[in-house]
Amino acid sequence: MYQSTIAPRGGIVSITSGLRTPHLPRRLGQLYAGLALYGASSALLVRGGLGLEPWGVLHQGLAELTGLSMGVVAIVVGAAVLLLWIPIRQRPGLGTVSNVFAVGLAIDGTLALVPEAHGLPARIALLVAGIVLNGLATGLYISARFGPGPRDGLMTGLHRLTGRSVRLVRTAIEVAVVATGFALGGSVGIGTVAYALAIGPLAQLFLRVFAVPGADDGSAAVARTSPDQAILRR
Repeated sequence: MYQSTIAPRGGIVSITSGLRTPHLPRRLGQLYAGLALYGASSALLVRGGLGLEPWGVLHQGLAELTGLSMGVVAIVVGAAVLLLWIPIRQRPGLGTVSNVFAVGLAIDGTLALVPEAHGLPARIALLVAGIVLNGLATGLYISARFGPGPRDGLMTGLHRLTGRSVRLVRTAIEVAVVATGFALGGSVGIGTVAYALAIGPLAQLFLRVFAVPGADDGSAAVARTSPDQAILRR
């Protein structure tokens, strides 16, 4: 799953970073609304049955293997990835820790409420809704600026340590995730391709919509960030 962030070049975010800044209620609202909607969007892709986002493929495959719910698997995988931050010297932010739990809970909650789709039109509708909602959710929680999700922090940490481009590191991780998930029974299909093509433009659109004014001059902090500082999925 793409759990992206915007951070200063070379910066590492702590859990309490950003808690004494203007617009805090709005930012917290965006963070938790975005994480909840992100989990809901993943569940809609599951119900659509036309293919999942990369990390969703892995979560579904592991759920098939272990018998655990997909949300619980997402939490366990998020926590495991977070442990990998230790050797690469990344520090979590509030958004990082919240991401581990909130997305998984939202996945299971939405799966309990939304029934499986029957018929191609209904499945396509769920696919489109899931992808658009994912882009909206990404814009919400990235704009809150409370630190990266576990998976994105792993990507940016490896980018910093290896000197390889973000694109190369991200591609290598996601290929490995999709291949592993597919081998375990995760769903790969036209939805996976559609997600990969659409999520970048959608996330960029919603980043502008939900940008929070900066503390210094009232301008949108997200808009000021250069493209190579914004890790979008993802």
